[in-house]
Amino acid sequence: MDTSKKTSTYKELNESLKSIRHYFIYAGLFSAAVNILMLTPIIYMLQVYDRVISSGSVSTLTMLTLLMVGLMLAMGGFEWVRSMILIAASNRIEQQLRRRVFNASFTHALLSGSGASGGQPLNDLSSLRQFLTGNGLFAFFDAPWFPIYVALMFVFHPLFGVVAILAGIVMVLLAWINEVVTTRKLKDANTKANRVNNQVNGSLRNAEVIAAMGMTDDIRRQQEKQSNEVLVLQTDASRSAGALTSISKSFRLIVQSLILGLGAWLALRQEISPGMMIAGSLLLGRALAPIDMLVSTWKGFSVARAQYERLGQLLERIPPEAEHMPLPPPQGDLSLEQVTVAPPGTRVPVVRGVTLQLAAGEALGIVGPSASGKSTLARAVLGIWPVMAGKVRLDGADIAGWDRGLLGPHIGYLPQDIELFDGSISDNICRFGEADAERIVEAARLAGVHELILRLPDGYDTVIGGSSGGLSGGQRQRIGLARAVYGNPRLLVLDEPNSNLDDQGEKELVSAIQRIKAGGCTIIVISHRTMVLHSMDKLLVMKEGAALSFGPKDEVLASLMGQSEQRRAGNA
Repeated sequence: MDTSKKTSTYKELNESLKSIRHYFIYAGLFSAAVNILMLTPIIYMLQVYDRVISSGSVSTLTMLTLLMVGLMLAMGGFEWVRSMILIAASNRIEQQLRRRVFNASFTHALLSGSGASGGQPLNDLSSLRQFLTGNGLFAFFDAPWFPIYVALMFVFHPLFGVVAILAGIVMVLLAWINEVVTTRKLKDANTKANRVNNQVNGSLRNAEVIAAMGMTDDIRRQQEKQSNEVLVLQTDASRSAGALTSISKSFRLIVQSLILGLGAWLALRQEISPGMMIAGSLLLGRALAPIDMLVSTWKGFSVARAQYERLGQLLERIPPEAEHMPLPPPQGDLSLEQVTVAPPGTRVPVVRGVTLQLAAGEALGIVGPSASGKSTLARAVLGIWPVMAGKVRLDGADIAGWDRGLLGPHIGYLPQDIELFDGSISDNICRFGEADAERIVEAARLAGVHELILRLPDGYDTVIGGSSGGLSGGQRQRIGLARAVYGNPRLLVLDEPNSNLDDQGEKELVSAIQRIKAGGCTIIVISHRTMVLHSMDKLLVMKEGAALSFGPKDEVLASLMGQSEQRRAGNA
């Protein structure tokens, strides 16, 4: 990948990093102070051996000791300030990107037709924030001081400098080997681990089906096989990184000991003082420490880079939503103009050339065989899925031109698969916005679920989980309907709202639809059952993605009856 492409790919992330550049500058300045003060014990040891011991001056020793303690306390203070600066930088970058990453993750889930990415992008962002406050970044700030320490060692003796350079080269080589050996393995392991996690989540969502059909052992074996593959890759990478880390530490300690021996030999030859012998060993240890830390934290660097790349790719794939001029609250006039829709990620249309018009307050029933494009059309009407061609207009405005945050309160949607969220029933009904007790009860009454909720242990305060394990399918459907009609929306789309209802429940649903319709709400109902269709004003019959018939309910039904009689006559 060339530099220009990389810059383009990660433009948003780069801009965020640029916005906190001054934090890194301040951290670098404090790192300079810390590294300068790191020389304090070395100079102290040099003075003790070469001045105090030779002179026998207790006062000099006392003065040097007090000065050393003061400088080391100052160094500790600077170190703490540096940590605080990096914590502030990490918090700011997460605050800058949190909403953008969440929205991009959400949009990606919509466009992919699944929640495949899950919470991975937000986890990546949180991990990057933690990385910015870890030891790896401290080593990054300290490593540039290696040449300065080496220069001081040349001042002590040229052989000290040569040994330091050779040791630094070996340490860098070990870091490079660590990168080559572990990066690919960790990347493959993370990719497989994400795939396994997605499969586990899918299995948990379908636990009933798996248990009923005796698929548990087969599913477990499949996941165990893939988990073992992940384990092998992670173990292999960890072993390699651990071995290189051990080699690096051992090498650093050996070199520090050897340079002490070299210093003793040079001292015996009277080429350096005894103090320089001790100080040289300490100085080499200080020079190699950041490189050693870089080697030991290289796995963290590799993981952080992979997280950075995933975030960059996500933000490039899902650009920020354009700002839309606020429009007046919709009245509910809906029109479709030659609408063609394909599921996200495909170019094969499932809905082709559908045209219809509904006035505010009208109710439309959509019928047709399975896989005829009914649910796909509903998603296009709501603006969830983009259209390939044509326009979906609400009050004359393209549905894609509405600000979703402003339009959402005026939209109600009940999908086929009802998903209630972790929280109370009242939270679910009011869509986790500011709770308005009167509007919550009003929505529950409209949906015909008020009495049912009151019979629950804690009424509207009853806490339910995402799986809604304590509720039946019909109860979930009714609460989902209450959520859909909360706030008296102007457009209501119900996809198979009676699939989990008995005859009595369906009668109550029809009454609820009539009450909602009386409030001026435009309603679209997708259903295979006829009872709910009797309250519709218009019918749309779909077949193979196209509108077979559309018009007033009685006319469409009469047309269908006539076609049916003709087919029977032809067969006779």
